[in-house]
Amino acid sequence: MTPVAAHNPGSLSDRTLEYADRTLEYARELIARRSNTPDDAGCQAWLTERLSGLGFNIEPLISGDVTNLWARRGTSTPLFCFAGHTDVVPTGPLEKWTSDPFQPIERDGLLYGRGAADMKGSIAAFLAAVEAFLAEHPEHPGSIAWLITSDEEGPAVDGTVKVVERLAARGETLDYCIVGEPTCAEVFGDTMKNGRRGSLHGRLRVKGIQAHIAYPQMGKNPIHLAAPAIAELAATEWDQGNDFFPPTTWQISSMHGGTGASNVIPGHADIVFNFRFATASSEASLKAKVHEILDRHRLDYEIDWELGAKPFLTPRGRLVEALSEAIHETVGITPQPSTTGGTSDGRFIADISREVVEFGPVNKTIHKIDECVGIDELMALTVIYRRTLEKLLNV
Repeated sequence: MTPVAAHNPGSLSDRTLEYADRTLEYARELIARRSNTPDDAGCQAWLTERLSGLGFNIEPLISGDVTNLWARRGTSTPLFCFAGHTDVVPTGPLEKWTSDPFQPIERDGLLYGRGAADMKGSIAAFLAAVEAFLAEHPEHPGSIAWLITSDEEGPAVDGTVKVVERLAARGETLDYCIVGEPTCAEVFGDTMKNGRRGSLHGRLRVKGIQAHIAYPQMGKNPIHLAAPAIAELAATEWDQGNDFFPPTTWQISSMHGGTGASNVIPGHADIVFNFRFATASSEASLKAKVHEILDRHRLDYEIDWELGAKPFLTPRGRLVEALSEAIHETVGITPQPSTTGGTSDGRFIADISREVVEFGPVNKTIHKIDECVGIDELMALTVIYRRTLEKLLNV
């Protein structure tokens, strides 16, 4: 990765680089807290202390076992928000880690520890960037906010969505939001996420008649009955995608039928499937097409639906352009907007924010043994976040 300021060294003040150096210290502080989802382990209390000292109004929100934080500085528009999560996924077998995942350690230009890339490193860069920005612009126009949760890696039912509901109830909306998810694919700066696909789960039960397998005329095998419909569902083109999204996909994740005995025709077959869908389709249109196929095959069935996530999209606008410029100015790379990958809390924030984009470090080690982040990436993130703030708040 291009070191910070190597692309355009004359454009960075000494103060900016001074605050960028703090990012490593802050990342180490956060990684050392064992915040296995949904336990925040004091991360947000540590953040609150620092944000309070910077003039932020702090609103904690506890929901179940989840700790959430909304912090805002200023009352005017535009409102720029940094969003992220302090919880991390389980470490897996500790003996497979080269070092303790909650004792951050530096090796060969990398910072190792659970959450280093996903996403305590980004939160550290948020904080250093805000400190640097306020040191230069203490009377800045607009407002800056933080939305932090400890329920992104878990069920995500008591986290960001609860904060969004509270803000929506009082009519508070965001103009711009950067979610610090690790987005870069190969090289730092190569990818930002300007949207995500939706996720729609289906649990299908196809009903048959149980019978002795030697007397098939006395039963109805639900697996045999379902097979042609499954083949059609798998072959269906749900949409062709659009300029921002690939085509919608349908995949079976589980299929089961039978009593455990080898001489029994099962009475039902259970199939679990998932759509990852683009904005070219809707929840309603996908459901309707599935029912049409199943009905045409004359199946006796029942189906339970669960919407895991709505798709969201931020087309090119002020946020995408400002962030792209900041990345290019810092590391000399123009990022590619992308909507690939799974879901993120951006799906909730999009309900109250005009523009939502995700940008963070390289994602190659997230959720893995020996998770790590490039120290240069943390430095660069701080500069990029600070520059984006300046562009969007017009200072």
